[in-house]
Amino acid sequence: MLLSPLSEMLEEQIKPLPNEPGVYLMRDHQGDILYIGKSKRLRSRVRSYFQPCQNHSPRITLMVQQVANIEFIVTDTEAEALALEANLIKRHQPYFNVLLKDDKKYPYVCITWSENYPRIFITRKRRLNHQRDRYYGPYVDTHLLRQTLRLVKRVFPLRQRPQPLFKDRPCLNYDIGRCPGVCQGLISTEDYHKIVEKIAMIFQGRTEELLQKLSAQMELAASQLNFEKAAQVRDQIKAIQGLGIDQKVTLPDDTISRDAIALAADNTYTCIQLFQIRAGRLVGRLGFFADTVSGTPEGILQRVLEEHYLQVNPVEIPSEILVQYPLPETDILADWLGSQKGKKVNIIVPQKKQKAELIRLVERNAGYELEKTKRHAQQNLLALEDLAKLLDLQTIPHRIEGYDISHIQGSNAVASQVVFIDGVPAKQSYRHYKIKNPDITIGHSDDFASLAEVLGRRFRSYKNKSETELLGLDDYPNLIMIDGGKGQLSSVINILETMNLFPGLKVISLAKKREEIFLPGESKPLATHPEQPGVQLLRRVRDEAHRFAVTFHRQQRLKKSRHSRLDDIPGLGFNRQKQLLAHFHSIDYIREASLEKLQEVSGIGQALATEIYNYFHPN
Repeated sequence: MLLSPLSEMLEEQIKPLPNEPGVYLMRDHQGDILYIGKSKRLRSRVRSYFQPCQNHSPRITLMVQQVANIEFIVTDTEAEALALEANLIKRHQPYFNVLLKDDKKYPYVCITWSENYPRIFITRKRRLNHQRDRYYGPYVDTHLLRQTLRLVKRVFPLRQRPQPLFKDRPCLNYDIGRCPGVCQGLISTEDYHKIVEKIAMIFQGRTEELLQKLSAQMELAASQLNFEKAAQVRDQIKAIQGLGIDQKVTLPDDTISRDAIALAADNTYTCIQLFQIRAGRLVGRLGFFADTVSGTPEGILQRVLEEHYLQVNPVEIPSEILVQYPLPETDILADWLGSQKGKKVNIIVPQKKQKAELIRLVERNAGYELEKTKRHAQQNLLALEDLAKLLDLQTIPHRIEGYDISHIQGSNAVASQVVFIDGVPAKQSYRHYKIKNPDITIGHSDDFASLAEVLGRRFRSYKNKSETELLGLDDYPNLIMIDGGKGQLSSVINILETMNLFPGLKVISLAKKREEIFLPGESKPLATHPEQPGVQLLRRVRDEAHRFAVTFHRQQRLKKSRHSRLDDIPGLGFNRQKQLLAHFHSIDYIREASLEKLQEVSGIGQALATEIYNYFHPN
């Protein structure tokens, strides 16, 4: 007998379910997906949710009570069911599934294989715009990661700049061997990819395989009397051998590649760590987060492993996985990993000797991360509570926005908007603005007018909305902080009043010199102590707004300094500019050239030559 007030309806939906591998989706009365699962035998698994003898967790019991409709998708194998379930969970984010948090404090390494000349950089956010791009991580040891990337860029010739420094020649990095001359096309995409593939092997944990490959190249170069090339490869080998020299893990069978995963949890947070061990050496320490209420420890470990291995290359899958607890669906995961790798993958819960000690080591490290997370969360909460008390807010400010202006005597004036959610920077919500006020030019700056313009542009879509409507918006701030004093604050208040957003919107300013906090309409700053938690939080917001504004201002200045008159000619792209300059050597000679001379340049036809000629001879 099924355990549900809708038992007869659900019974009719469960009867046609086949006892084959597949994925099931449970929906509520509104049609929203509550849970997505997989099974070797769909009918048996779905029916088990509604049997009286099942001892479900409170979370699953609550989910079962809301089920009104059950859908299913049959797959050929259990492995296909696993992959399909993972994709559906990622797309729909059902409330009752285990959902891993994308914690920004753990960085990734990204290799942009979607580009002809791939870039390698550290990022804290995975972007899925290009499926060919590859992300490694998230890494817990940020210092070691940056050290590794610095070494990689020192010993392997890679592109060093996003944009060329010169249009007709490579920069100094090419002369000293740091760059293969990507900007001038001095290396083919195939040869550049071979360099990046070697670097990718380091982040894949295949350093031993890479060392063997480099050793063979060194011996070949020496046999061909190419001693300069052999010495270069020798230096690469020495540098790679120095990586993780102190990361040795003592196990009886060092030849087996293995991963070890464990977690530590309290009532709120679950911190998971995954150690990657190759040839007895710890090559990577990855970290993940989940809500404790989102599932059992066993289910969370299973979800982490599924999501992690779905994103790696088959060569990165280890032969053995050590787990802290037995997984709910070990067979399905092992079969799928084996099919991906092409050989058997063992998933083991170690009970004794060194492997069990390794799992305890991973669990202990997860516990340290949990304590660090709890301390950080507690510090943020104290700062928010102190700020709410200081500013007489009814609740702690969930969303704080900070604004700053940057320019040099009015030139290239820009503004920044930074966002802190629950006291933590939310960089995906940052924005920058170019000041459009025609009165702000070189030699004439006006921070008051600039701030008024930026706030007007930021909140123009909220003009004349009711307070109830505004409070229901996710991107509506609880507090706005302006970098400046009473004058900057007054200019912002004036523009917000014209849009009927003040006094409903809480706005303050923080002056730089004495760290003074000003409130609207008050001539004197608030009485505060510079070291109290709420003031320190405001300083972090102010400093981040300043950093983001200055960075954007420098980008605009650099872009303007690199601007060429040739950029203003319609249809004349970067490559044809290079060809023109290579042929004529200067813009002065291009200006004096006739139509016939311009057409002698490769890629410059009659129409484009006419555009160039007319640009320099408007009459």
